Amino acid sequence: MRRTSLSVGLLAWALALGAQGGQLPDNLLGSPMPAAQASRAITIGPQTRYVNVQQGEVVRFVVNGQEFAFKFDSPNVASFDLQRVAPAGMLDHSVMAYVAPAPDGGGGRGMRGGHGGR
Repeated sequence: MRRTSLSVGLLAWALALGAQGGQLPDNLLGSPMPAAQASRAITIGPQTRYVNVQQGEVVRFVVNGQEFAFKFDSPNVASFDLQRVAPAGMLDHSVMAYVAPAPDGGGGRGMRGGHGGR
């Protein structure tokens, strides 16, 4: 019985780590995209600490006059630091991306929901 409890506890811990995107390779968090495919833009300034996006959404991020676009297409990631997927040197501070599930449950093709945050 004790062994089962330990196994269940370890499984829950591993799933929680995966949900935060901490242990996943960067390429499993989503995909870089052409900026023209973004459904909206979020400007990231020095005070921006987080952004809210939805699974399946393509967002263009504008940082100090530079930009990159990213599709949040990982179905099991609730949050991760955008520095992991931004072009090298573009972000000089941590900006957490909080990824909400797609309302249709199907990856959010063509969605425009969510909002940027600070």
